Amino acid sequence: MPSSSDYLVRRLRLRHLELLVALTDAGTMRAAATRLNLSQPALSKMLGEIEAGFDARLFERTPQGLVANAAGHAAVYRARVILGELSRGKDEVDALRTGAVGLLRLGALSVTATVPQAVVQLRKRLPGARVQVQEGRVREMIQRLLDGELDCVFGAVTPELLTSDQLSLLQPEVLLKDELCVLCAEGHALSRSRQLRWTDIHAQPWVAPPKDTLVRQALMTAFLNAGLEPPEPAIEVLSSVTVGSVLRLDETLLGAVRFEQARDELARGGVARLRLAPTVALPSLGLYTRRAAEGPPPVVPAFADAIRRVSARARIQVLDGAQSP
Repeated sequence: MPSSSDYLVRRLRLRHLELLVALTDAGTMRAAATRLNLSQPALSKMLGEIEAGFDARLFERTPQGLVANAAGHAAVYRARVILGELSRGKDEVDALRTGAVGLLRLGALSVTATVPQAVVQLRKRLPGARVQVQEGRVREMIQRLLDGELDCVFGAVTPELLTSDQLSLLQPEVLLKDELCVLCAEGHALSRSRQLRWTDIHAQPWVAPPKDTLVRQALMTAFLNAGLEPPEPAIEVLSSVTVGSVLRLDETLLGAVRFEQARDELARGGVARLRLAPTVALPSLGLYTRRAAEGPPPVVPAFADAIRRVSARARIQVLDGAQSP
C-alpha cells in the first residue's frame, strides 16, 4: 500500500496548497473562491480532497467563517513554506540565468550599521551574489522567513520570540549586544557634558519611536527606574534616520535610538551621544534562519559568516571605546 505521503504527492497539486493559504487569509469560502477565481462548489471539492489527503479535518465552520484548527495550522504552514520555496527557486534561477552566483533575500530592522558592512563583505567573497534587503519590524520579517519569502533575518532576539511557539521553527544566533542610546545635535547645550543622569534630561523635548517599539519601552523604563514619569515625545517617528535628521535641524531636541543605529548617525556627523548612567540594555541582535532538513543555499551561510565577522569587529570597537561616548 502506498504511504499517505505518496498519496499527497500524487493527488494534491499546487492549486490545493494555494487554496489552503487563501482559506486561511480570506476566512470564508466565498472570499477564497473569489481570490482563486473558482466556484464555491469547486472550492468545496478541492478542500475535501485536501482533507482526504491529510486524513483529517483542517477547518472548522464558525459564525465568523472558516477557522483553521491545529491540524489546519500545521498544513497551512507547510503549504506557505512550499509555495515560498517555489517562489525562491524561480527568483534564484532567474538570478543564475542572468549571471549571479546566488540570491540572498534578507530581512532586517530598519537602518543598521552591521547589515550594509556584511552585505559588502559578502559581495567581496561572492562578487556575483545578488542581495535583496527588505526592512521592517522583526516580528513581521520573522513571519515572512517562516513563510519561505526570506532566507534570513537580522534583528532583535526578543523574549517574545524566545518564548513563542515559533522558536522551534527558527535557528537564532546571538551576535551583538545592544543598548539604548540618546543623541543630540553637536550644538546642544548638553552635548559636551561629561556625565549625566536620567534626571538631568527628563525635562528636555524628545524625538522617539512609537510606544510599541523596544527602544521606546527602554526609554520609558529608564525614566521609571529613576522614579520619573516618562516624557511624551514632541515628535514620534520610527526611522532612526529621520531622528538624526530632526536632531540636526532642531538643536533643542534629544533623540532615542538603538546603539546599533546610533553608530550610523554618529558616522554621518552633526550629532553626539550623551554620556548617561545607568545604561539601559536592549535585546541582543542576531541572525535568524529557518530550521530545515535540506539546509540553506550556499549564499546564506556565506552571509552568516560575513555578519559574524562584522559583529566581532563592532564588539572590539566598543571594548576599545572607539564608538563609546
